Formats: sequence, C-alpha cells, structure tokens
Amino acid sequence: MKFMKLGSKPDTLQANGKSIRYMAAEMSTDIIINVADVKFYLHKFPLLSKSSHLQKVVANTSEENSEVYINDIPGGPASFELCAKFCYGISVTLNAYNVVAARCAAEYLGMHEAVEKGNLIYKIDVFLNSSIFRSWKDSIIALQTTKSMLPWSEELKLVSHCIDSIASKASVDTSMVDWSYAYNRKKLPEENGNDPTWNGIRNHKAVPKDWWVEDLCGLEVDLYKRVINGIKSKTVSSEVIGEALKAYAYCKLLAPTKGQIPVSDMAEYQSTLDAILWLLPTEKGSVSCSFLLKLLKAGIFVDSCETARRELIKKIGQQLEEASVNDLLIQSAEGESMKYDVDTVEKIVHEFLTQDQNPEIESLGVDKAHDIGPGILSEASKLMVVKLIDAYLAEIAMDPNLLVPKFVELAEMVSSISRPAHDGLYRAIDTYLKEHPEISKSERKKICRLMDCKKLSADACMHAVQNERLPMRVIVQVLYFEQVRAAVTSGTSTPDLPKSIRELNNGSSKSTTANADEYWDAMATAEELKALKSELAALRLGSARDRDSGDSKSGANKAALGRMKGLIMSTKIFAKLWSSKSGHGETTGSDSSESPNSANPEDKSPPSRNRSSNS
Repeated sequence: MKFMKLGSKPDTLQANGKSIRYMAAEMSTDIIINVADVKFYLHKFPLLSKSSHLQKVVANTSEENSEVYINDIPGGPASFELCAKFCYGISVTLNAYNVVAARCAAEYLGMHEAVEKGNLIYKIDVFLNSSIFRSWKDSIIALQTTKSMLPWSEELKLVSHCIDSIASKASVDTSMVDWSYAYNRKKLPEENGNDPTWNGIRNHKAVPKDWWVEDLCGLEVDLYKRVINGIKSKTVSSEVIGEALKAYAYCKLLAPTKGQIPVSDMAEYQSTLDAILWLLPTEKGSVSCSFLLKLLKAGIFVDSCETARRELIKKIGQQLEEASVNDLLIQSAEGESMKYDVDTVEKIVHEFLTQDQNPEIESLGVDKAHDIGPGILSEASKLMVVKLIDAYLAEIAMDPNLLVPKFVELAEMVSSISRPAHDGLYRAIDTYLKEHPEISKSERKKICRLMDCKKLSADACMHAVQNERLPMRVIVQVLYFEQVRAAVTSGTSTPDLPKSIRELNNGSSKSTTANADEYWDAMATAEELKALKSELAALRLGSARDRDSGDSKSGANKAALGRMKGLIMSTKIFAKLWSSKSGHGETTGSDSSESPNSANPEDKSPPSRNRSSNS
C-alpha cells in the first residue's frame, strides 16, 4: 500500500477522554472548535493561516466568544484532527484508507494554494495522482471509502477518478499484469518462499483475463455497477464481464440461503440482483445457462419484477441445451401444491422452441444462422434439450401433487423433436405411474400415448414387458415391435402387423366386444406378464438360432421361415392373451372413454411385406 508522510513535528495533540482534544503547548489555547461530539482546544494562528473557512467563521464571532461549530465537515472528528495536525506541522500519514476523507475535509476547510503555498489540498492531489490512482489495490480501497464522503467525493470527482483507474487497469493486456495486483488471491507457496521444491528459478505464470474479478466483489452495488460499466467501455470481452458478474453474484446473492437473509436485507438483496441483471452482456454465451437459472431462482425468491424475469427466461431459452436437470428444479412459491415450478420451465422451453420460428433467423440462411449462437438451429441442441426434458419429467414425476395434464403438456411441447430413442421418456412415464397409482385408466392411457414403443431399446422392452403398471395395450405393442426388431436382426422378413394390433392401435371397436377395450387399457396380471416374458425370451432365443444357422440355409428357406415365424408368433401371443381375458372374465367399467389413437399415428405399423396366400 502506498503512503505519504506530511510534517515532522512530534504529536502534541493530547486526548482527555473520548470527547476532548487539546494541544499541549506552553502557549494557552485561544479557540474551541466543536466537531460533532468532540471539542478541540487549539490555537488560532496555525489554523487560520491555512484554512479560509476558519478565517470566515472566526471573523463572524465576537472576541469574547472563541468557540465555533463545524459539525458538517466530511469525515467528522478524525478528518478534522488530521487537518489540524497538518496546520501545526505535526507528522501525519496519508494512505488509501484516509486520503479521500482528508481531501474532502481539506476542501471543506478551504486549504487551497491561494491561502498558503504547499497547502494540504495540493499535497493530497499530488499523492492521489502519483500513487493512489496508479495502484490497483489502492484505487479499490479509496473507492470504497468514497461512499461515506458523499456528496463531497462525487463533486471533487474522486469517485470517477477511482473508477477510471480501476477500469483502465482491468482492461490492460495480461502480459503487463503481475499477480500481486490481485490482493484477494492467496499467494502460491513459491511466491512466499515457502516451497521446499523451489529450485531458485522463478517461472512466470500466465495471468488469466479475469484476474481482477474477485477483487471487486467487496464493492457496494452502486459503485460496482459503475465500475463494470467503465470496464465495459474498454476492450474487455463479454465472457470476462460474465465471469465478473458471476463472482459478484456468488459473493452477494447465491451464497446465503433463504433462511439466512434477514428481512431488513431483502431490499439490498433485490437491488443487487437487479443491478446484475442490468449488467448482463447481451452476447449469447457470455454467462452459462446454469448461472442464469440460479439468477432466475434468486429473482423468484425476492419476487423481482416480471420484466426482469421475462428477460432472464428469454436468455435461458436461447441456451437451454447447456442446462442440467438440477438447474431446472425451481421450487414453487409458498402456498403452491406442486413441489416444482413447472410453468416457468414451460416458458423456458417455449423460448427455446420459438427460435426455429424466428423469421429473422430463417431468412439468414443456414450458414449465417449457425454463426448467431451455439446450437440455435442445430439438431444436436434439440436432442440435448429433449433428453433434458425427459430427465426433468422423470424427476418431477415423483411429486405426488403433479397432475397428469401438466406432465403431458410439458412432454408434448418437445414432441416435435424426433427422439432417436424413447427410453428416457419411458423412464419418466414409468416413474409417474409408480408414484401415482390412483390415476384413472384414461389418464394412464393418455400418458402412455406419449411413448413410441418402436423406439425403445432391448433393455427397455424387457422391462416394459414385465411392467405391471403399463396397460396391456402398451405391453403387446412392445412385444410385437421387439419381434419386428428380432426379425430384422436375424435377416428374416419383417412380419405384417396383425389385424388385432392394427385395431388395437387405431382404437377400433369393430373387431372387439364392448369390454375388450377396457381389457386392453387395464393393467396386465401377473400370469399375463409371465406369459409375455416367456414369449419375449423365446423370441430372442429364436433370433439367435436363426443367426447361428443362417449360413446353412438358403436365402429362400430363410425368408420362408421368417414369414412363418412372424405369423406363428403373432397368433400365439394373441391366443394366450385372449384366452387369459376369457378366463378372468374381466368387465371393469371404471373408465368408459373411447380408445384413443396410438401414441404415434404417423407410425401405426412397421414396414411390411405381402404374405403369400399360404399364410
């Protein structure tokens, strides 16, 4: 830290308790100066020779009354004491902590060059320009002290000079920066000389572009806002500005939890959040999506204005592919029945999806649209988002108060994005069915329609066939499409979609009894699941045998065997299921709704070949 010593005489200003200061000298004092609650017993001559203000005050008092009051001096008794000592030639030390107060007090007292050459204002200005404003650390310290000196520090441009100094140093080329600039950073062992492995050769460590961000976290929010604006006006990248805002937010906003913020601090908390939101760079990717979501959670907590939240949601939606499930778990406000705020997530997803409908982006063409931001129109970003939403659905599905329409609504928002696999969605559906066993058959059917059975992996198919929470309709579809997959893998012909499954998919009642539709929407019994599981195992075993014996069979024989197997397998499955139905004689009537279309009407049946008349 820089410092400057003024004067050389020993300190003869004595204290008598907390409220009295007197000059110990042979000559008796002839003036009493009251500063706040402290009385100073001093001599007129040294004071009046350097202070034009005291000259005027004393001139307006009678000779009998030598007591004056200057209660409004900036810095109070401490600043006046420093100025008084300077008048007496007593040694005083200026540094970053007291120089602003001393400068404001000297201005108040009128200690200019016109009163006496080499007066206090001149000496302080020299110290500020030659030392304080040239030092990164001292500029920050001095800036922090200006808050208590307002409006004097503002009128004397001390605030703006400190800000200009900090902004200039933050934007300097990092090759010219020494790590010692950053006074909040802990020194490395070799810098302290405590590293036992140090070989005496000092290696220059590269200084990152955001070396300064933590040093500014101690600033009060209004000063911080002005400093960041000053740095923005320099050649500093938006990513570095984003890192600075992130560091400040974690220091001031995100570190304390809800229970640790006193009610009296909520206004300051909200003003800090508003300042950070206002300072966020407009460039996409300058801050992470995770950080933006943390700000959104903080904004919801302090009930920030709707405009600020809407702008945050828009920014989050533009880079949603970067988010994690934990980022999206936004707690609902007090009094809400649902655990998580799904409505806000829907707004974010909507912002992401509307980028494809933006006519300005579409008019730029593929190449230029790709340059606008990371993954706005790319299929990769869409797949990342749909996987994210599937995982988010699986997480919120455990909320017992999450209603079916809200689950379906969010899932359908990303249905336009083609998933290569539906395992994630199946997991979310299965979790919801497990946590909400009380839902009706129509609601169960509505949820299961979200899933495309053809896009389940082999492991997911095996799980689904044994899943007693799924309607029989879904289990049979899964089993059939697993048969199709096995046929393709073994090289045999893909079987035609049986008429029973076609009617099952289409919800047709022409080929079924009135109670058959209820049967297919009901959950499978243990006996039915066992039968289906054995059929799936036999199907896979048959596929393996086909592959092992494929080399010994002619192409014609293999095709004939595949067609025969497709027919036999389909009829065998349905024979078992229908016989099971007849044996149970189920006529449940809890849900009389009509059978809906299949979950994927555009893929009602897999590719098929015409069967021969013998089939």
